[in-house]
Order: sequence, then structure tokens, then C-alpha cells
Amino acid sequence: MNLLLLQSEQINNGVATVSGRQLQQLQEVHGCVVGDSVRVGELNGLMGTGIVSELNAQYALLQLHLDCPPPAPIPLTLLLAMPRPKMLRRTLQSVASMGVKQIYLINSFRVEKSFWQSPFLNPNAIQEQLILGLEQARDTQLPELHIRTRFKPFVEDELAEIINGSHALLAHPVTDMPCPVDLSQPATLAIGPEGGFIPYEIEKLCDVGFRAVHVGPRILRVETAVPALLSRLFPSR
Repeated sequence: MNLLLLQSEQINNGVATVSGRQLQQLQEVHGCVVGDSVRVGELNGLMGTGIVSELNAQYALLQLHLDCPPPAPIPLTLLLAMPRPKMLRRTLQSVASMGVKQIYLINSFRVEKSFWQSPFLNPNAIQEQLILGLEQARDTQLPELHIRTRFKPFVEDELAEIINGSHALLAHPVTDMPCPVDLSQPATLAIGPEGGFIPYEIEKLCDVGFRAVHVGPRILRVETAVPALLSRLFPSR
């Protein structure tokens, strides 16, 4: 945890109350004592420092000084076919840490129906993973995650507006076009499930304006493909 990310209900008159996982981090990982300074941020707000004014086994009190804006997000919207639930947790952390603020979890023919029943899709469980990613990267702006369980209506009714004004790219290993590097304009990136999108889905995405691109001949897991593609598209962000 490189940033202690506080929610508004933890803060009262410039003083934050910390317990649970965050208290454990302060005590066991950072070895904090009264008087120490730690990096803190308010969820969807500013970052700065917190001075430990009280510390015991149940809670810690931090005197806050928040005066620094979070890093700018990368200008990318991610369309991610629903991966295996355990992989989803790691992927959400990675996406949040890299600065993506708009995420669409979408359905695909090769997505198992049982994935959509996972408790990992509970809003609180999703937020927990996103916060872990933000804390890792020293960011405070929580990404927005949208769930779309019907592929065809989403592509036909919503997607054209979502990709408007952006480079619409479809990660696909069987294509001649390499993924562009260091874009100067916003992008929308679609990444398929294990086994990839089926031909019908690729055709539908291309019909609304997507271009298939690759990052080489290797077939990558979703959790590997996401950071590989993002770091190529926006290496300086």
C-alpha cells in the first residue's frame, strides 16, 4: 500500500479514523508510531499527508493535510470480456493502478454463464479491488465500472456513442496490424475472453468502427494482455 486511501465517512474535521486492513498496514507493514507521517488521499479527492496522532490496537487517528491532486487518468475506455472471477480481481487492480477510469465488463460467447453469478461482481467486492489498485499507484479517482451481460444489444445500441472521438482498437492476435504506440488521442480498447472473441463478435465490433491489432504472435492471458496493451498505447502516462 503506497497510499492510505480514505473514504469520506472516515474523515471528520480534518481527522481520519483508521481501522481494519488499513490499521494493520500502518502497524505491521509501515511500523508507524505516534508522530509518523504517511501518504494519504481521500477517495475521489486530494492527496497529501497524515500525521499519526493516536494509535492503539483498535484504531489510529491521523491529522490530515490534503493539497495535491491525483495523477491524470489515461484517456482510455476498456471493454473487457468477463474473465474468470479470480482473474477479474487481479485485472481490476491492474487496470485501476494504470489509470483507466471507464471499464465495461461485457459478455461474449466464450464467457461461461456461471461467471456472471460470481460474488466478486458484488459492488463492494469490485470497489475493494479497485481501491487496492489505486493505493498501489497513489491515485484517488475511483474508476467507473459498467456491466453489460448482452453482447449484441450493447454493441448495436451503445458502442458507437462510447467510441465516438477515440481510436477503437480490438486486441486480436490474428491480424496484420500491430498495436499503435504512444497515442496522442483517446482510445477505446476491447479485449476478449480466454480463447478470444468469436468471428461473429469480431465482425460486429469492426462494423461499429473497431480495428483489430496485435502485440505479437504470443497468446496472452487477460491479466497479462491488459498491462501489455496499456503500456504500449500510453507509455508516458
